[in-house]
Amino acid sequence: MVRSQDARIEGARTVLGDLADPESLRAAVLETAPDELYHLAAPTFVPASWKDPALTLSLVAGATGTLLKAAAELDGLRVMVASSGEIFGAAGESPQTERTPMRPRSPYGVAKLAAFGLVDTLRDKHAMHACSAIAYNHESPRRPERFLPRKVARAAAAIKLGLQDTLELGDLGAVRDWCHARDVVRGYWLMLQADEPVDVILASGTGRTVRELVDAAFAVVGLDAEEHLRVDSELVRPSERTPPVGDTTLARERLGWEPEISFEAMIAEMVQADLSVLSAVAPG
Repeated sequence: MVRSQDARIEGARTVLGDLADPESLRAAVLETAPDELYHLAAPTFVPASWKDPALTLSLVAGATGTLLKAAAELDGLRVMVASSGEIFGAAGESPQTERTPMRPRSPYGVAKLAAFGLVDTLRDKHAMHACSAIAYNHESPRRPERFLPRKVARAAAAIKLGLQDTLELGDLGAVRDWCHARDVVRGYWLMLQADEPVDVILASGTGRTVRELVDAAFAVVGLDAEEHLRVDSELVRPSERTPPVGDTTLARERLGWEPEISFEAMIAEMVQADLSVLSAVAPG
C-alpha cells in the first residue's frame, strides 16, 4: 500500500496511504475492509538502506506492524507480506530453506526480518491468516534501471541501437537467484488461497552469475558481450559469504507453485522492452 494519485485499472479504487503515516495505513485497511491484503510496499534498493537504517526499519517493519494490527480487527481478512531472501544474509548454507538460520547483513535485511517476525507473532496472537513470502530477486521490464538486470538489459539494447558503447559492471562472478515477477506474484496469490497460512520461499531455485546475466542479455541482440563489457573496480562489492539461492520445495509441496518463465525468456522480455523504448530515440 503506497501513496498514489490516481487509479489506472478499470474497476479499481485508489486509497491514499503512506508508509511513514501509520494512521493513513490503518484508515486504508479499515475503510476498505478487503478480503485479501497484499503488503508489497517498502524501500527496495538494498544499498540505500545503509544511508538511514532507522528510517528503513520504520518504513518496513513499522508499517507492517501497523497493517497487521489493523487487519486483526477485521474478521476473515487474509494478509500476505512480502519478505526477502535478504533475511538470510550470511546464513552459512546455500540454497536456503525456510528453516535456514536468518543472519541479515544489511539494514534492509534486518528490517525485513523484523517484519517477518511480526507476521509470525501477530498471526499466533490473533489467529490470523497471515503469511510471509520470502521472495528472491524478481524482475520484469518495469524494474528501475538502478537494479542490475534492468541496467544490463537496457545497456544491451542501447549498444545494439548505437546509443551506448560500453557497459560498466563490478563483480561478474557474483551470484543471484533471479525469477520473473509474474511468477512471484502468482505465488503471492496462491498463498492467500491456501487453507492454512504458510511462509514460503519464492525463487527460481537456481543461482546465476552476473556474467551469465550479461551473456543472456547480449545474446538477445546478437552481440558479443566481451566486446562491450568493462569491469569497474569501484563497483565491486565485498564477496558474499553465502550465495543467495532459494529452495522452493515447500512452495511446490504446499501451494503447487513453481516458476513457469525461464531465465532466458525473462531477460529477453526485458531487452525487447528496452529496444522498443529506445528505438524512438535511436539515430537514423
